Amino acid sequence: MRENGGGDKFCRRARWRLARGRTRWQSAPDMTQTASGQTLDKTFDPAAIEAKWYAHWEANGLFRPERPNAEPFTIVNPPPNVTGSLHIGHALDNTLQDIVVRYERLRGKDALWVVGTDHAGIATQMVVERQLEAQQDKRSNYTREAFVEKVWEWKHESGGEITRQLRRLGCSMDWSREQFTMDPHFTKAVTKVFVDLYNQGLIYRDKRLVNWDPKLKTAISDLEVEQREVQGKFWHFKYPLEDGSGHISIATTRPETILGDGAVAVNPDDPRYAHLVGKKCRLPIVDRLIPIITDSYVKIDFGSGAVKITAAHDHNDYEVYKRHPDAGIPLINLMNADATMSDNCPPEYRGLDRYEARRKVVADFEALGLLDKIEDHTHMVPFGDRSGEVIEPWLTDQWYVDAEKLAVAPMAAVRDGRIEIVPKTWEKTFFNWMENIQPWCVSRQLWWGHRIPAWFGPVKASDGNLTTEHGKLDGRKVFVAEAEDDARRQAQDYYGKDYQIILESEPDAPLPSGLMHIEFTDGQKNKTANLYRDEDVLDTWFSSALWPFATLGWPEDTNQTPFVSSEVETPRAGLSTSLEANGGLLARHYPNDLLISGFDILFFWCARMAMMGMKLNEGQVPWKRLYLHGLVRAADGQKMSK
Repeated sequence: MRENGGGDKFCRRARWRLARGRTRWQSAPDMTQTASGQTLDKTFDPAAIEAKWYAHWEANGLFRPERPNAEPFTIVNPPPNVTGSLHIGHALDNTLQDIVVRYERLRGKDALWVVGTDHAGIATQMVVERQLEAQQDKRSNYTREAFVEKVWEWKHESGGEITRQLRRLGCSMDWSREQFTMDPHFTKAVTKVFVDLYNQGLIYRDKRLVNWDPKLKTAISDLEVEQREVQGKFWHFKYPLEDGSGHISIATTRPETILGDGAVAVNPDDPRYAHLVGKKCRLPIVDRLIPIITDSYVKIDFGSGAVKITAAHDHNDYEVYKRHPDAGIPLINLMNADATMSDNCPPEYRGLDRYEARRKVVADFEALGLLDKIEDHTHMVPFGDRSGEVIEPWLTDQWYVDAEKLAVAPMAAVRDGRIEIVPKTWEKTFFNWMENIQPWCVSRQLWWGHRIPAWFGPVKASDGNLTTEHGKLDGRKVFVAEAEDDARRQAQDYYGKDYQIILESEPDAPLPSGLMHIEFTDGQKNKTANLYRDEDVLDTWFSSALWPFATLGWPEDTNQTPFVSSEVETPRAGLSTSLEANGGLLARHYPNDLLISGFDILFFWCARMAMMGMKLNEGQVPWKRLYLHGLVRAADGQKMSK
């Protein structure tokens, strides 16, 4: 105030006058009185004032004015994890959305800003498991149902932190329609999508390599993998040639995977190995002959120029395996779910931790005189971003979405302008990913989440052990249905009316590693067919891909009352009545007008919403414009969310 022409002196005089008889040097009271007799705080307290007025606006439905005849405007909030709390990145994203939706509201539009949270399968399960560990307890002490109930208890008690922070930030969201991806209406939509896509051949089960987290014991997405620079070793080993004329040297950072080698690959233009192509070498320790093949994936100037191919434990090696179907490269799964060595290894390795097995492989090669040299080597290693564990490429059975087919429609929509990407420079990145898209692994080995609606049973003798035909896999018959009654009816039709169908929530014992095949004979008495439900749940990106339309009640088109979250008060009746006259929320607010998102989830969320939205809504785009903004990063370059 000193910079304002003696303002400080003026303030002291004013305070003295208001003190009414007090000496000049006495403190002024905490409250001052206006000419109208109202009392005001001496200092401005934004926390109290903002909380008061925000509650008033929300209670009176002012974030969704009743404008049934106005032009609609719709935007959905990227659902934050229910386990999380706001960071600066959230503040940026939500501020941009708030500016747009307030502007459209002021323009007189029926502006809907959908708000909600994601159930965050892995993150939420980890939070609850850590709580149990703090109490010297663990998940395995509970049944699946009991543990899921504990997760719901945590959600009711502690899961609202981020929504309280969104309110405190001042986001003008329509809280009367707050969503959660595990709400009953959302579960119904997720289940229907899975069943419909399965029946159309767009969801299938396959044995492929995944990013496997040995600590969490589940497959994880690429987004949940962090590449970290590690100071490691480069081990060089000699593989003797079959004819005894010498050896071929390979180099690896993971000696434990040698036990599953199926080939050695060299570059087709490498003259050093031209005379060895087509011959075989002997895999030490295992004592198995493996072929020497050519593949352009191998770099001539890296390592020895010869690469071991372990198709079941390396993503690049798996691609080599697929490119050489006639080479007879085996898929040997060397590890168990906890990254200990499996029964597919020599007996002396079985049960060893992967790093113990690494040390033993090196020692055994050295004892055989086949350890060439060891070099220090800096390389990138994948880690699980939540567990901190080194990720293992692992061959396992999972459910997949045929993303290649679903990607066709969104690409066409971007090309013809039905979807506008802002800035336009992101279009090139979008097309590059969509044109090279891989099958989308949607199953996770968790208890918290949308359980996959599939039941397994024995294959009838007359069907044999076909594994590629739709509905049969690994010697089991699969029944995919929206409800148990539907699965039971399918099973009854398959096995016949003489069979009693028993549905089990979980198998009594782990699945056998081989085929399960049961003979059915006419003379059999008390014939039963035991079916058990798939234990896996769906990837959270699967359910969040439905966000632009499942939040509006899809597949039904009605007002909000039947599908509003049970934790939110019922919306105002007047708005519901008005919406009924206009055909419901889905017809009015889908497609959405705009999506605002960080560019980092362009593929994991935005592209998948486009694929699902157009497939499930007769080709309608999920939103007309996609705005991708930059990320707020820490000093070390990491995203704020990390």
